[in-house]
Amino acid sequence: MSGLRTALIAWDYPPSASGLAVAAREVAESLAAAGAEAHVYTLDRRGSTDIDGVRIIGCLPPDGGPGSWLRRRAVIGHLVAPRWFAQRIAADHRAQPFDCLEATNWYAPGAFASKIPGLPFVTRHSTPAISTGAVSGHLRDRIDGRYACRLEAATARRSAGHIFNTSSHGDKVQDLYGLDTHAPRAVIGLSLPPERLERADDAPYPPAGERMRLLFVGRAEARKGFDCLMDAMAILADEADAGTLPRFRLDLVGIGEADLPPLGPRVRKHLVLRGRLDDAALDAAYRTAHLVVAPSRYESFGLVYQEALAFGRPVIGLRVDPSARQVIGDSGAGLLAADATGAALADVLRPALADADLRMRLHGRALAAAGRFTRQTLGAETLALYEAARAYRRQSL
Repeated sequence: MSGLRTALIAWDYPPSASGLAVAAREVAESLAAAGAEAHVYTLDRRGSTDIDGVRIIGCLPPDGGPGSWLRRRAVIGHLVAPRWFAQRIAADHRAQPFDCLEATNWYAPGAFASKIPGLPFVTRHSTPAISTGAVSGHLRDRIDGRYACRLEAATARRSAGHIFNTSSHGDKVQDLYGLDTHAPRAVIGLSLPPERLERADDAPYPPAGERMRLLFVGRAEARKGFDCLMDAMAILADEADAGTLPRFRLDLVGIGEADLPPLGPRVRKHLVLRGRLDDAALDAAYRTAHLVVAPSRYESFGLVYQEALAFGRPVIGLRVDPSARQVIGDSGAGLLAADATGAALADVLRPALADADLRMRLHGRALAAAGRFTRQTLGAETLALYEAARAYRRQSL
């Protein structure tokens, strides 16, 4: 059992349902289960509390003051929240030192805390802001986005250790940020909460029924391949209406009416907008799905991939995404389109919709690939990286 006193910076924390919040909980609770003294500093609340063995410390200051106004300003606004985090963590570190501090790279919440003397700093890398369109749009947004990306890189370069979700993601971020190649690095996959894994254990593959059910979970953005998905639906809707393809419906989780591009009635009738779902409702959607369509162009890890595999659901994705190639392609738990186009996505969806034997083979491979990422491995591997980072920090002084 570890005796390390650890701190983790999180923009938000459950009950927030954001991907970063869920990831922070998995990391923190896995560390606590491994015997570490786990603390999470978060900006979505005030006050402190203990939840499932983790100390949650809210860093949101009282309403009013210049900080709230400055956060809405371009460029300088990115420094306000990191300053709030650093002030609280530095005070707690002086009172009782931490052994290691971890933060996400996403918009660099650890920009100032990474400079606290005597505190080894580790970055767990999610998708860089530059990969989400942060440097596009109006001039103000481009300037603001470029500053955020530079802040991410500068903060990450101060890290004594790096955690990546996949090796391909690590190679990309290392080149993008110009990271120290000598600093310890590890590839550590995130886990799913135990209660979700329990629900996934009893999820038999559904019979074909009158309509095949496809499931998309994500946002209506290019990185998630939503444009490819809509183009593919336009192609397949015609074929289903002509009787050359089984009838199907596509459940869109996280998507509202305003997110849809202009669509004709022949396509629209195949879509079901589900909006935001809590974990239990989302798991119910996975249970009834025959195929999970996740055509992301880039994922640092791909939580949807992992969720689909946990339920034994084949994934239809894009080969352009390195994480899809590693998680889905290597396991054979789905089909990957050769190009990031609607036509290419339709080409791999078509046989999966039409061939029941193919779906069952993919279902079996998905089940075999599930369960590789647990809280036990997450906690043990994270603590091992912390120890390596602490040693590297001592060696570098």
